[in-house]
Amino acid sequence: MHIIFKTKRLEKELNFSKKLIKKYGSKTTRFIMRRMKVLAAANSLADVPHQPPERCHQLSGGRDEQFAVVIRDQWRLIFVPNHETIPRKRDGGIELSQITAIEIIWIGDYHE
Repeated sequence: MHIIFKTKRLEKELNFSKKLIKKYGSKTTRFIMRRMKVLAAANSLADVPHQPPERCHQLSGGRDEQFAVVIRDQWRLIFVPNHETIPRKRDGGIELSQITAIEIIWIGDYHE
């Protein structure tokens, strides 16, 4: 899958493990790097596991076009489809098999 980042800062953090370790610690960094590898290796969002440990899922409410994968505990890697128009099913849902590019927008705990 093609991955871009919302900010240069986020891109640098996610591409340099030293920056990740400094910000999140070594254990969380290992989980983040594993999730990034899974996302990069997927052909589409449909290929990203929806069961643990990744548990890729669509968010709801004001975040209904955003997705998350579990990093650990309450921490999530949040992203959106990076398509000019989001591919849709007949029922209006997002067609995961056609999402081949994402934009990572945030790492954190949206449960707070």
